[in-house]
Amino acid sequence: MPPATEKPPSNPGLNLALFTIPQYALLQVGTASMLLLVSASKITAEALIAMGQASEEVFRASMLPILEFPLEKGNRGFKS
Repeated sequence: MPPATEKPPSNPGLNLALFTIPQYALLQVGTASMLLLVSASKITAEALIAMGQASEEVFRASMLPILEFPLEKGNRGFKS
């Protein structure tokens, strides 16, 4: 652990070869991306739930047509 009297670095941030990215810029980019990720996940979850409910409505038995199949000779099936 460094001593308490030691001075912090004069230019904190990400030091690259040609330039330095300050910490506040990294924090802003990280915060914005996390907020975007959280809101996108909520929107995606709501969209998937809506699609699931819509597909249930499409495939409900009361909405499907009744199909009558022709009976072949020798077939002992019941015709409804």
